[in-house]
Amino acid sequence: MPDYDADRFTAIYDGCRQRVWAYVVSRAGWQVADEVVNDTFTVAWRKLDDVPDPPLPWLFAVARNILRDSIRAEARRASFAAELRSWTEPAEADIAEEVSERSALLKALATLPEDDRELLILSGWQGLTPAQAAAVVGCSPITLRVRLHRARRRLTQAASVSPPTEEAAAVRRVSTRVRITAGKEAR
Repeated sequence: MPDYDADRFTAIYDGCRQRVWAYVVSRAGWQVADEVVNDTFTVAWRKLDDVPDPPLPWLFAVARNILRDSIRAEARRASFAAELRSWTEPAEADIAEEVSERSALLKALATLPEDDRELLILSGWQGLTPAQAAAVVGCSPITLRVRLHRARRRLTQAASVSPPTEEAAAVRRVSTRVRITAGKEAR
């Protein structure tokens, strides 16, 4: 680049930087001003031949476009983040309740025969369809559905057998959740 271009750019930068910075601060705040001013003068450097003789209005227009683009990009990021948040489940209010429910379910599951546990684990935790689980245990899908229904019923009974009164409600919620969850996966 010839010395004339470098000198011209330096003169534009020295003469206009403070005013462009003040313009950006008045539009978007000082937090983004330095970045926008840097981007504005980067554009000016790249398009130095297009910069008119009074450069300030042109620089304001470039800064305005950069601000507009950054606002659009931020809106896209916020929209994308909101979309991602809508795909996730909300956090549980009390993790201790979930842990106690899981513990009660695991205790009830441990009391079941091995065949029942295997069916419940294959369908409920591994997410296999009845046809896939039937292939694993070596029976027909219809037979598996009957066995799975019986295993769920025995799990519900095991979860509700003689828990202390405080835990009784939690076990009922667990057994209801197990029936609902396991019922969805059996379909």
